[in-house]
Amino acid sequence: MQDTDRIRQEIRQLKEERNAILLVHNYQPAEIQDLADLTGDSLELSRAAATMDGDVIVFCGVDFMAETAAILSPEKTVLLPAEDACCPMAQMITADELKLVKSRHPDAAVVCYVNTSADVKAESDICCTSSNAVKVVNSVEQDEVIFVPDQNLGRYAQRFTRKTILPWEGFCIVHDRITPVMVENAKKAHPGAQVLVHPECRPEVIDLADTVASTSGIIRQVCTSAQREFIIGTEVGILHRLAKECPGKTCYPLSPAAVCRNMKKTSLALVRDSMATLKPRIVVPEDIAERAKGAIERMLALP
Repeated sequence: MQDTDRIRQEIRQLKEERNAILLVHNYQPAEIQDLADLTGDSLELSRAAATMDGDVIVFCGVDFMAETAAILSPEKTVLLPAEDACCPMAQMITADELKLVKSRHPDAAVVCYVNTSADVKAESDICCTSSNAVKVVNSVEQDEVIFVPDQNLGRYAQRFTRKTILPWEGFCIVHDRITPVMVENAKKAHPGAQVLVHPECRPEVIDLADTVASTSGIIRQVCTSAQREFIIGTEVGILHRLAKECPGKTCYPLSPAAVCRNMKKTSLALVRDSMATLKPRIVVPEDIAERAKGAIERMLALP
Protein backbone atom coordinates (compact mmCIF):
# COMPACT_ATOMS: atom_id res chain seq x y z
CA MET A 1 0.00 0.00 0.00
CA GLN A 2 2.86 2.39 0.80
CA ASP A 3 4.42 1.75 -2.60
CA THR A 4 1.07 2.42 -4.30
CA ASP A 5 0.59 5.67 -2.40
CA ARG A 6 4.13 6.73 -3.31
CA ILE A 7 3.53 6.06 -7.01
CA ARG A 8 0.27 8.03 -6.91
CA GLN A 9 2.11 10.97 -5.40
CA GLU A 10 4.85 10.72 -8.02
CA ILE A 11 2.20 10.75 -10.75
CA ARG A 12 0.58 13.87 -9.31
CA GLN A 13 3.95 15.60 -9.14
CA LEU A 14 4.89 14.60 -12.69
CA LYS A 15 1.51 15.78 -13.96
CA GLU A 16 2.24 19.22 -12.62
CA GLU A 17 5.82 19.28 -13.87
CA ARG A 18 4.90 18.09 -17.35
CA ASN A 19 1.63 20.05 -17.59
CA ALA A 20 0.08 16.70 -18.41
CA ILE A 21 -3.53 15.57 -18.86
CA LEU A 22 -4.62 12.04 -17.96
CA LEU A 23 -7.36 10.79 -20.29
CA VAL A 24 -8.77 7.47 -19.11
CA HIS A 25 -11.25 5.14 -20.78
CA ASN A 26 -14.18 3.72 -18.83
CA TYR A 27 -12.72 0.20 -19.11
CA GLN A 28 -9.42 1.04 -17.44
CA PRO A 29 -8.47 -0.37 -13.99
CA ALA A 30 -10.14 1.38 -11.05
CA GLU A 31 -6.91 2.85 -9.68
CA ILE A 32 -6.20 4.48 -13.05
CA GLN A 33 -9.72 5.92 -13.31
CA ASP A 34 -9.32 7.47 -9.86
CA LEU A 35 -6.38 9.59 -11.06
CA ALA A 36 -7.98 10.76 -14.31
CA ASP A 37 -8.53 14.34 -15.39
CA LEU A 38 -11.32 12.90 -17.53
CA THR A 39 -12.82 9.43 -17.67
CA GLY A 40 -15.08 8.73 -20.61
CA ASP A 41 -15.95 6.86 -23.76
CA SER A 42 -14.21 7.23 -27.11
CA LEU A 43 -16.21 10.25 -28.25
CA GLU A 44 -15.72 12.17 -25.00
CA LEU A 45 -12.01 11.43 -24.95
CA SER A 46 -11.62 12.36 -28.64
CA ARG A 47 -13.22 15.74 -27.98
CA ALA A 48 -11.06 16.25 -24.90
CA ALA A 49 -7.87 15.43 -26.80
CA ALA A 50 -8.72 18.18 -29.26
CA THR A 51 -9.75 20.85 -26.75
CA MET A 52 -8.09 20.40 -23.33
CA ASP A 53 -5.04 22.49 -22.53
CA GLY A 54 -1.80 20.74 -21.69
CA ASP A 55 1.58 19.95 -23.17
CA VAL A 56 1.37 16.19 -22.62
CA ILE A 57 -1.58 13.82 -23.10
CA VAL A 58 -1.26 10.56 -21.19
CA PHE A 59 -3.79 8.25 -22.82
CA CYS A 60 -4.80 5.36 -20.60
CA GLY A 61 -6.53 3.15 -23.11
CA VAL A 62 -5.43 1.29 -26.23
CA ASP A 63 -3.40 2.20 -29.29
CA PHE A 64 -6.06 3.60 -31.62
CA MET A 65 -7.20 6.04 -28.92
CA ALA A 66 -3.72 7.47 -28.47
CA GLU A 67 -3.34 7.68 -32.26
CA THR A 68 -6.56 9.69 -32.45
CA ALA A 69 -5.25 12.09 -29.81
CA ALA A 70 -1.96 12.46 -31.67
CA ILE A 71 -3.80 13.18 -34.93
CA LEU A 72 -5.96 15.87 -33.32
CA SER A 73 -3.14 17.43 -31.29
CA PRO A 74 0.11 17.04 -33.28
CA GLU A 75 1.74 19.82 -31.25
CA LYS A 76 1.33 17.85 -28.02
CA THR A 77 3.28 14.89 -26.72
CA VAL A 78 0.91 11.90 -26.65
CA LEU A 79 1.89 8.97 -24.47
CA LEU A 80 0.46 5.44 -24.29
CA PRO A 81 1.76 4.02 -20.98
CA ALA A 82 0.94 0.43 -21.93
CA GLU A 83 2.77 0.33 -25.25
CA ASP A 84 1.41 -3.09 -26.26
CA ALA A 85 -2.23 -2.29 -25.42
CA CYS A 86 -3.98 -2.89 -28.72
CA CYS A 87 -7.56 -3.35 -29.91
CA PRO A 88 -8.02 -6.76 -31.57
CA MET A 89 -11.06 -5.47 -33.48
CA ALA A 90 -9.02 -2.60 -34.94
CA GLN A 91 -6.55 -5.19 -36.21
CA MET A 92 -9.33 -7.02 -38.10
CA ILE A 93 -9.11 -4.60 -41.05
CA THR A 94 -6.20 -3.00 -42.89
CA ALA A 95 -6.04 -0.01 -45.18
CA ASP A 96 -5.37 -2.27 -48.17
CA GLU A 97 -8.43 -4.37 -47.40
CA LEU A 98 -10.55 -1.24 -47.15
CA LYS A 99 -9.20 0.04 -50.46
CA LEU A 100 -10.30 -3.22 -52.10
CA VAL A 101 -13.84 -2.90 -50.71
CA LYS A 102 -13.99 0.73 -51.85
CA SER A 103 -13.00 -0.31 -55.38
CA ARG A 104 -15.95 -2.71 -55.43
CA HIS A 105 -18.40 -0.09 -54.14
CA PRO A 106 -17.12 3.20 -55.59
CA ASP A 107 -20.33 5.12 -54.86
CA ALA A 108 -20.50 4.14 -51.18
CA ALA A 109 -19.49 6.31 -48.24
CA VAL A 110 -16.98 4.83 -45.80
CA VAL A 111 -17.89 5.13 -42.13
CA CYS A 112 -15.21 3.81 -39.84
CA TYR A 113 -15.54 3.16 -36.14
CA VAL A 114 -12.88 4.98 -34.12
CA ASN A 115 -11.69 1.50 -33.15
CA THR A 116 -9.45 1.47 -36.22
CA SER A 117 -5.87 2.32 -37.10
CA ALA A 118 -4.87 5.72 -38.42
CA ASP A 119 -4.23 4.09 -41.82
CA VAL A 120 -7.85 2.93 -42.00
CA LYS A 121 -9.18 6.30 -40.86
CA ALA A 122 -7.16 7.90 -43.65
CA GLU A 123 -9.10 5.81 -46.19
CA SER A 124 -12.48 6.70 -44.65
CA ASP A 125 -14.93 9.54 -45.21
CA ILE A 126 -16.00 9.95 -41.60
CA CYS A 127 -15.45 8.30 -38.23
CA CYS A 128 -18.05 7.31 -35.65
CA THR A 129 -18.21 6.02 -32.10
CA SER A 130 -20.71 3.72 -30.45
CA SER A 131 -22.59 6.74 -29.15
CA ASN A 132 -23.04 8.49 -32.52
CA ALA A 133 -22.90 5.72 -35.15
CA VAL A 134 -26.55 6.15 -36.16
CA LYS A 135 -26.18 9.93 -36.44
CA VAL A 136 -23.02 9.58 -38.52
CA VAL A 137 -24.52 7.04 -40.92
CA ASN A 138 -27.55 9.26 -41.48
CA SER A 139 -25.33 12.31 -41.99
CA VAL A 140 -23.62 11.06 -45.16
CA GLU A 141 -25.13 11.85 -48.57
CA GLN A 142 -24.64 8.43 -50.09
CA ASP A 143 -27.35 5.75 -49.88
CA GLU A 144 -24.79 2.96 -49.50
CA VAL A 145 -22.38 2.83 -46.56
CA ILE A 146 -19.31 0.68 -46.07
CA PHE A 147 -19.13 0.28 -42.30
CA VAL A 148 -15.87 -0.92 -40.75
CA PRO A 149 -14.80 -2.85 -38.78
CA ASP A 150 -17.57 -3.80 -36.30
CA GLN A 151 -20.34 -5.83 -37.90
CA ASN A 152 -22.47 -5.69 -34.74
CA LEU A 153 -22.38 -1.91 -34.50
CA GLY A 154 -23.03 -1.66 -38.23
CA ARG A 155 -26.08 -3.91 -37.97
CA TYR A 156 -27.31 -1.94 -34.98
CA ALA A 157 -27.09 1.28 -37.03
CA GLN A 158 -28.98 -0.44 -39.87
CA ARG A 159 -32.05 -0.56 -37.61
CA PHE A 160 -32.28 3.23 -37.66
CA THR A 161 -31.56 4.14 -41.27
CA ARG A 162 -32.94 3.59 -44.75
CA LYS A 163 -29.43 3.48 -46.12
CA THR A 164 -27.87 0.17 -47.09
CA ILE A 165 -25.04 -0.70 -44.72
CA LEU A 166 -22.30 -3.05 -45.87
CA PRO A 167 -20.71 -4.24 -42.60
CA TRP A 168 -17.15 -5.54 -42.42
CA GLU A 169 -17.03 -8.81 -40.49
CA GLY A 170 -15.03 -7.58 -37.51
CA PHE A 171 -16.15 -7.67 -33.89
CA CYS A 172 -15.17 -6.89 -30.32
CA ILE A 173 -14.02 -10.13 -28.75
CA VAL A 174 -15.39 -9.05 -25.35
CA HIS A 175 -18.89 -8.01 -26.44
CA ASP A 176 -19.32 -10.67 -29.11
CA ARG A 177 -18.92 -13.38 -26.46
CA ILE A 178 -22.04 -12.19 -24.63
CA THR A 179 -24.88 -14.53 -25.57
CA PRO A 180 -28.68 -14.54 -25.25
CA VAL A 181 -28.39 -17.37 -22.70
CA MET A 182 -26.26 -15.09 -20.51
CA VAL A 183 -28.95 -12.41 -20.70
CA GLU A 184 -31.71 -14.87 -19.80
CA ASN A 185 -29.70 -16.21 -16.87
CA ALA A 186 -28.97 -12.70 -15.60
CA LYS A 187 -32.66 -11.80 -15.82
CA LYS A 188 -33.56 -14.89 -13.81
CA ALA A 189 -30.96 -14.03 -11.16
CA HIS A 190 -32.10 -10.38 -10.98
CA PRO A 191 -35.73 -10.31 -12.16
CA GLY A 192 -36.35 -6.66 -11.30
CA ALA A 193 -33.23 -5.28 -12.97
CA GLN A 194 -33.11 -3.28 -16.19
CA VAL A 195 -30.82 -4.70 -18.89
CA LEU A 196 -28.41 -2.24 -20.54
CA VAL A 197 -26.05 -3.44 -23.27
CA HIS A 198 -23.43 -1.94 -25.55
CA PRO A 199 -24.18 -1.79 -29.32
CA GLU A 200 -21.06 -3.88 -29.99
CA CYS A 201 -23.11 -6.84 -28.72
CA ARG A 202 -24.69 -9.34 -31.09
CA PRO A 203 -28.11 -8.47 -32.58
CA GLU A 204 -29.82 -11.28 -30.66
CA VAL A 205 -28.43 -9.87 -27.41
CA ILE A 206 -29.56 -6.35 -28.30
CA ASP A 207 -33.05 -7.73 -28.93
CA LEU A 208 -33.26 -8.83 -25.28
CA ALA A 209 -32.05 -5.53 -23.79
CA ASP A 210 -34.12 -2.73 -22.31
CA THR A 211 -31.58 -0.09 -23.37
CA VAL A 212 -28.68 -0.03 -25.85
CA ALA A 213 -26.04 2.64 -25.25
CA SER A 214 -22.36 3.52 -25.27
CA THR A 215 -20.48 3.29 -21.99
CA SER A 216 -21.18 6.91 -21.12
CA GLY A 217 -24.78 6.45 -22.25
CA ILE A 218 -25.09 3.53 -19.87
CA ILE A 219 -23.74 5.67 -17.03
CA ARG A 220 -26.22 8.47 -17.78
CA GLN A 221 -29.11 6.01 -17.90
CA VAL A 222 -28.23 4.39 -14.58
CA CYS A 223 -27.68 7.72 -12.82
CA THR A 224 -30.91 9.33 -14.04
CA SER A 225 -33.28 6.36 -14.05
CA ALA A 226 -35.84 5.80 -11.31
CA GLN A 227 -34.92 2.13 -11.55
CA ARG A 228 -32.70 0.84 -8.74
CA GLU A 229 -31.15 -2.33 -10.21
CA PHE A 230 -29.34 -2.80 -13.51
CA ILE A 231 -27.69 -5.60 -15.46
CA ILE A 232 -24.73 -4.10 -17.34
CA GLY A 233 -23.77 -5.72 -20.65
CA THR A 234 -20.34 -4.32 -21.39
CA GLU A 235 -16.76 -4.54 -20.13
CA VAL A 236 -16.70 -4.79 -16.34
CA GLY A 237 -14.39 -1.79 -15.86
CA ILE A 238 -17.44 0.45 -16.14
CA LEU A 239 -18.77 -0.88 -12.83
CA HIS A 240 -16.23 1.18 -10.87
CA ARG A 241 -17.45 4.44 -12.36
CA LEU A 242 -21.07 3.40 -11.93
CA ALA A 243 -20.50 2.74 -8.23
CA LYS A 244 -18.87 6.16 -7.80
CA GLU A 245 -21.25 8.27 -9.85
CA CYS A 246 -24.57 6.53 -9.32
CA PRO A 247 -24.80 5.99 -5.55
CA GLY A 248 -27.81 4.07 -4.34
CA LYS A 249 -28.01 2.04 -7.55
CA THR A 250 -27.05 -1.63 -7.77
CA CYS A 251 -25.34 -2.82 -10.95
CA TYR A 252 -24.65 -6.43 -11.86
CA PRO A 253 -22.30 -7.48 -14.66
CA LEU A 254 -24.14 -9.36 -17.37
CA SER A 255 -20.97 -11.39 -17.75
CA PRO A 256 -18.26 -11.21 -15.05
CA ALA A 257 -15.92 -12.61 -17.72
CA ALA A 258 -16.39 -9.54 -19.95
CA VAL A 259 -12.83 -8.31 -19.43
CA CYS A 260 -10.68 -6.59 -22.05
CA ARG A 261 -7.17 -7.72 -21.23
CA ASN A 262 -5.63 -4.93 -23.28
CA MET A 263 -7.51 -2.28 -21.33
CA LYS A 264 -6.18 -3.80 -18.14
CA LYS A 265 -2.52 -3.57 -19.18
CA THR A 266 -2.19 -0.02 -17.83
CA SER A 267 -0.74 0.20 -14.32
CA LEU A 268 0.14 3.04 -11.97
CA ALA A 269 3.84 2.25 -12.41
CA LEU A 270 3.54 2.42 -16.20
CA VAL A 271 1.75 5.78 -16.00
CA ARG A 272 4.47 7.15 -13.75
CA ASP A 273 7.31 5.82 -15.88
CA SER A 274 5.70 7.10 -19.06
CA MET A 275 5.46 10.64 -17.72
CA ALA A 276 8.98 10.49 -16.31
CA THR A 277 10.55 9.41 -19.62
CA LEU A 278 7.95 10.86 -22.06
CA LYS A 279 7.81 7.40 -23.63
CA PRO A 280 6.26 5.47 -25.32
CA ARG A 281 5.28 8.40 -27.52
CA ILE A 282 2.67 7.95 -30.22
CA VAL A 283 3.44 9.71 -33.49
CA VAL A 284 1.38 9.33 -36.67
CA PRO A 285 3.10 9.99 -40.02
CA GLU A 286 2.09 13.41 -41.33
CA ASP A 287 0.58 12.22 -44.61
CA ILE A 288 -1.59 9.63 -42.83
CA ALA A 289 -2.49 12.00 -40.00
CA GLU A 290 -3.67 14.74 -42.35
CA ARG A 291 -6.11 12.44 -44.16
CA ALA A 292 -7.28 10.70 -41.00
CA LYS A 293 -7.87 14.04 -39.29
CA GLY A 294 -10.47 14.93 -41.88
CA ALA A 295 -12.53 11.84 -41.07
CA ILE A 296 -12.27 12.50 -37.32
CA GLU A 297 -13.08 16.20 -37.58
CA ARG A 298 -16.13 15.55 -39.76
CA MET A 299 -17.45 13.38 -36.93
CA LEU A 300 -16.62 15.94 -34.25
CA ALA A 301 -18.34 18.69 -36.28
CA LEU A 302 -21.71 16.92 -36.06
CA PRO A 303 -24.05 18.52 -33.50
